[in-house]
Amino acid sequence: MKRSSVVLALCIGVFLLFSAVSLLDPTGPLNFNRNPDTLTILISISIVLTIAAFVLEFENRALKAREISLASMLGAVSAVSRIPFGPIPSLQPCTFLVICSGYAFGSVTGFMVGMLTAIISNFFFGHGPWTIYQMFAWGLVGASSGLLGRVKMPRKLLIPFGLAWGYCFGFIMNLWFLTAFGFPVNIKSLVSLQLLSLWPDTLHGVGNAIFIALFGSRIIRILERFKSRQLLVFTNQDKNKPQ
Repeated sequence: MKRSSVVLALCIGVFLLFSAVSLLDPTGPLNFNRNPDTLTILISISIVLTIAAFVLEFENRALKAREISLASMLGAVSAVSRIPFGPIPSLQPCTFLVICSGYAFGSVTGFMVGMLTAIISNFFFGHGPWTIYQMFAWGLVGASSGLLGRVKMPRKLLIPFGLAWGYCFGFIMNLWFLTAFGFPVNIKSLVSLQLLSLWPDTLHGVGNAIFIALFGSRIIRILERFKSRQLLVFTNQDKNKPQ
């Protein structure tokens, strides 16, 4: 069994265990309503284990050296693209580049590009406990884009997909805000915070949609052409190896 599968199974197991204990023991210290810190710990552990699973899966890939250099390059480009737009809240072309990377190279590489985007760009914007949530959010952007690329979904549908991720990204970061500042994580607090973040999330989503509409197909064609050339070179090298 792959190590990544073990870690993902552990992540699901931890989530189910905490949830079961909370439901079966309403007065216990692990109950979500009685002790909100329990849910904070659960969310944080689940995010860390999910990131670890994708990293382990990436390490197990056949084109290890090539994919590592490729993901690093795309992550760096995506991170740099975030910096000029820093003064404009939530307008981030890096999300668009993560979507294109995931669509062209698959879910695992897409997750790594998204994760690296947060790590690298935050050397400029500042690291903190929010970084792990940004790594997770942008990683999921790339991973979900990889699923669309796998089924060859028409690229025009990436426009509403990018729009939707503006709000999904905001939702994940709102979870960090609630847990970091000790607010109860429940439907009421989540809805209130989503309403407060409606404007920046809308700007993020609309920005994604505009970037995809203007440059999406062109960028994906370039990335897919690069991918086919890399696979061709790798295959030819394998054929030329002495038996």
